[in-house]
Amino acid sequence: MFARSFLRHGQSAFRRFGLRTYASMFGDHCPLVLTPAQLQNLRATATDVDLAVVDVSWHMPNSPRKAAEEYLRVHLPEARFMDLDEVAAPHPLSLSHMMPDPTTFAKSCSRRGIGPKTHVVLYDTHGVFSSPRALYMFRTFGHHRSSILDGGLPGWQAHSGDTESGEGPKALPKLRYDVPALNADAVKGYDEIVANAELDPAKEPNAFYVLDARSRGRFLGKDPEPRPGLSSGHMPYAISLPFTAFLETHTVPEHLASKVVRPSDQEGPYTYTRLRSTQAMFAALEEALGPERTQEILQGKRQVVTSCGSGMTAGVLWLGLKLLGVERVGLYDESWTGYAMRPESKIVKEE
Repeated sequence: MFARSFLRHGQSAFRRFGLRTYASMFGDHCPLVLTPAQLQNLRATATDVDLAVVDVSWHMPNSPRKAAEEYLRVHLPEARFMDLDEVAAPHPLSLSHMMPDPTTFAKSCSRRGIGPKTHVVLYDTHGVFSSPRALYMFRTFGHHRSSILDGGLPGWQAHSGDTESGEGPKALPKLRYDVPALNADAVKGYDEIVANAELDPAKEPNAFYVLDARSRGRFLGKDPEPRPGLSSGHMPYAISLPFTAFLETHTVPEHLASKVVRPSDQEGPYTYTRLRSTQAMFAALEEALGPERTQEILQGKRQVVTSCGSGMTAGVLWLGLKLLGVERVGLYDESWTGYAMRPESKIVKEE
């Protein structure tokens, strides 16, 4: 009910409905986002057939952190591990974590004891970073019984959640996962992006908006890309909306941080990210797009596509838009790395 009313009334919905922190529900009513308390309640009643908690942590290639090793060090009870670079399709440019084909996705789920009716709760060790990309994958394959854990592992620990170490569950349920259908409109490729970049959205109603989740400096071509030799800048008509605009930083209280096992050997305050309120995300979206264009996407008149450096943090924008009730959301799978690696791509280094 909220999503339909929000699309009709826009900003007034915030006032009229007292906007809950995470209001959007999909399909069979599994929320996109769970709090640690909500997951605690689920774990108290669910079986391993009903619920699967999955660590989908991912780190930048230039980071010394290794997600699989950190999983062995500490993870949520009964959690399984999923490497997003392995559950992926090969790419001619050797890009990582591309959307897998339906068969690969189905086999990955079966190996982890996940069936089509399993409620999958995804988390990462940053707080909110790679889990939205994994959620995008599950939802795009029609697995609507899926959520992320807001705050991830650190947020769970900040709320006194218990953890364990080692290999994870010794026995997983044997569940069949039939090959699903992919929502192809939610996955954008290079040719679609190039064709769209030729269209001025102010004049072409069929053009979709591209929201770029990278930092403002990289978007403007002033700061370098993490990948050596790759040009920064942006696609024609793209709009800057750093993924950090949808997040806020929290700190695990010291009395808890001193007692828990951290995923890495980091010293100092144990910080993590959580999603901002929907009011704050709406304000950030409107600041980037302007009121008129914001209403276009809220009312379903225009599709919006998210992009980032490699397709990972574009998932944060995708999730935020879904929480705001935006239905027509896609993601550019290759994102900036795939675009800028091609010499024929048009690159803009200004507003």
